[in-house]
Amino acid sequence: MMRARTLGPYRIERRLATGGMAEVFVAQRLGPHGFQKRVALKCILPQHARDPDFVAMFIDEARLAAQLEHPSIVQVFDFGEADGALFLAMEFVDGTNVNRLLRAVAANREVVPISAALHIAAEAARALAYAHHLCDESGKPLTIVHRDVSPANLLLTKRGHVKVADFGIARCAQSDHRTDDGHVRGKLGYMSPEQVSGLDIDGRSDVFTLGTVLAEMLIGEPLFGSGTDLDVLLRIRNADLGVLDRKGRAVPQDVRAVLCAALARHPDDRPEAGALAEALEDLMRRRGSAGRGARELARLLHRLDLVAKTPQDEAAHEPGARPTAYVDPNGGARTGATVETPLATRDMLGKLVLETPSAWEVRLADGHTLGPLTFPELVRRIVSGEVDDRALVKRDAGQLVPSGEVPELQRYLGSSALRWNPAEIRDADRRGLVMPGAVLSLVHRITSDRETGVLHLWDGQRRKKVYFVDGKPDFVASTVKKEMLGEYLVQRGVCLRMEVDMALALLPRYGGRLGDALVGLGVLRPVELYRAISGQVRERYLEIFRWRNGQWAFRAGVRSEEETFPLEQGAHELLRDAALAADTSEIEAALSDVRERVLSRESRPPAPPSAYGLPEPWLRLLDVRGDMTLGSIVARETASGGDVEDVYRAFYLGLSCRLVKAA
Repeated sequence: MMRARTLGPYRIERRLATGGMAEVFVAQRLGPHGFQKRVALKCILPQHARDPDFVAMFIDEARLAAQLEHPSIVQVFDFGEADGALFLAMEFVDGTNVNRLLRAVAANREVVPISAALHIAAEAARALAYAHHLCDESGKPLTIVHRDVSPANLLLTKRGHVKVADFGIARCAQSDHRTDDGHVRGKLGYMSPEQVSGLDIDGRSDVFTLGTVLAEMLIGEPLFGSGTDLDVLLRIRNADLGVLDRKGRAVPQDVRAVLCAALARHPDDRPEAGALAEALEDLMRRRGSAGRGARELARLLHRLDLVAKTPQDEAAHEPGARPTAYVDPNGGARTGATVETPLATRDMLGKLVLETPSAWEVRLADGHTLGPLTFPELVRRIVSGEVDDRALVKRDAGQLVPSGEVPELQRYLGSSALRWNPAEIRDADRRGLVMPGAVLSLVHRITSDRETGVLHLWDGQRRKKVYFVDGKPDFVASTVKKEMLGEYLVQRGVCLRMEVDMALALLPRYGGRLGDALVGLGVLRPVELYRAISGQVRERYLEIFRWRNGQWAFRAGVRSEEETFPLEQGAHELLRDAALAADTSEIEAALSDVRERVLSRESRPPAPPSAYGLPEPWLRLLDVRGDMTLGSIVARETASGGDVEDVYRAFYLGLSCRLVKAA
């Protein structure tokens, strides 16, 4: 038992919880004439107390929290320093939180009653609306976003009221210490699509995550399911409501309509927090539970024995306590696991004891042998088509067995997306030669016709294929070594070479998935892996537009069987980026035949210029009028001091995508 001590005017009773940056205690504020007030006292962890960045963040939190005065937000009473330690004194909430409520109803094979769930969500939405619209003393909006609306941060009092806790990671416009350091604020499973994708967020991100919590209360399980962390992140990014469709049949249609609005994938399609609160309150009025939500919730908490009765029962439902994980002793899904866990890669790698990597030998169908090969090299040869399911393989001193019977290889041999399939080229619907700058018009046809199929490109040993669904790139496979995930991560400085090598050595343990191995070793956080793969897929895709030689073939109707990473940008915007990334020599080669031909706008282009998100100078250039040629436009822009490169890139895109035409 911890010995009682004091911190300034506070007598610490016990520790409530420890998070990644701070620890929280129950404490008594001591004053004259026997005055006492119970508070939650938050202090920076000793190992961070001398870190200026952590101290600055803690001070930011105190400044922000002091401005939040709302009955449904945990209040801050005091901020100070004693014995060299900074502390933040906050309202102590005597009750529980939504996370513990969800566990309790699940243990009873129940769900949270609709009236209680609507009440919790409505009070939380009101608190968020207040924070989102808060202004400073001069009337300037603070643009606060909570960024961590999760069951653990929705506190419930004994009387059934809701308190939103832990604005400690919130961002506001006036805080400049919270730079984008690559850490993702928010708990896995309770993030918005834009958070997962690393896009700018506003208050509508909080609306989405509050909708996620409401859905879980109504259906009794996490909205975005279980599985690997990457699976969860992909479902969030896609706003995949499949679990709601399967498990939410008992959710009334009027409630479901409000819920689905909050869970719209695109922020523009979601209501603001205030509008969500009004919609939830209207639901309660029409359902006859308006004004009774707090009482009904209080009765539910008492029935489930969630209200603290002894000091030992008062678990970490305090503001600011952010446990790094909730561990299910039965091995179930981790609810509320934070993404912001500090890495200790080198320490962990130093403690790992690894077996010697296996050496593989291969006997091809024609009798030739390959090897010894490492596992990654064997996979590369399968992907390139050099090794197929007719080959026999041997690991170390073992016996030759059919390659298809080796569990570690089945994923690659059984996936048409991950291996080179000559039949797709033989049966192609159309084919041709790759010419400098010509891939842009080739892909534009697939995009504008909304085709589904696979585009193969090859030039000697270099092979690549892009799967399209309705004209949008869906999956990209490549045999180019530098485009493999491990090489990409090292080149971008995301991982060390030794970390990738360690993960490669353990690849068979993780079903041949390098990303899963890196997460399993603690080298990458799940969100970091997701973003890295998204970046890798994007670069693999844009690289095809720089091909100058080779052949291509398109087979319609073929889909990838792999877990896909559809790119965030629209298909037309990606074509714009291809024009931006193209080498000048490729562009000049593509435009050489039209330099002196008269240009004019297409009266009915396949897609309007607005679909491409073109920069204003490009729009101006493509608005061609009169007898103008590319050469005359270049001369005009040169004389006026314009950017000639803009001219070439704009017309490279315009001619390839049929925004303009040459007579």
